[in-house]
Amino acid sequence: MTGLVVLEGIDGCGKSSVARIVAKKLGKRAVLTREPTDSWIGEAVRKGDDKKVSPYTDALLFMADRSIHTLDMVDLIKKGKLVVCDRYYHSTVAYQAAFLKSTFKGDVFKWLLEANLRLSIHPDLTVLLNIPPELGLERIRGRRALSRFERLDFLKEVHKNYLKLARQDHSIVLINATRPLAEVSDEVLKLIRGRKL
Repeated sequence: MTGLVVLEGIDGCGKSSVARIVAKKLGKRAVLTREPTDSWIGEAVRKGDDKKVSPYTDALLFMADRSIHTLDMVDLIKKGKLVVCDRYYHSTVAYQAAFLKSTFKGDVFKWLLEANLRLSIHPDLTVLLNIPPELGLERIRGRRALSRFERLDFLKEVHKNYLKLARQDHSIVLINATRPLAEVSDEVLKLIRGRKL
């Protein structure tokens, strides 16, 4: 089976760990990928953290990275692979809508969603690892340095945006990510196998 499985959620939800475990358990047919990518545009996205770029530049860099990443994922799917993606367009909508909220004229959520849907493919399964923002921050406190996104007030706004996405797109499956990593990973695997992906 082939397709695209996306794992989403706020910082500290365990998304990257779950993605690694799930891809490993699925075996050779699975390819783990992530955003931002390891491409030169993905590197530019990461440099934006240090350079304090305009929020518009930031959003557009994420989308530029995604446009190339999407083509790469389509190629993998055509070759019979199941792509497990750690973040996709949902992250840009959730995070950048919070980031641009105070400066954007109009409905920033709608603008970001429409722009990203035009350059993305629709996942076969999107899993939103749902945790309270307070727990997400608690889990990442041991990191060397927190990014500009890792503040409680900001993550609360991002969390609201993710839930709004889930209300609008019924293909997004919310799961309780406050549980142990093994339980969460097993539930994601059951979802993938249940859909015969």
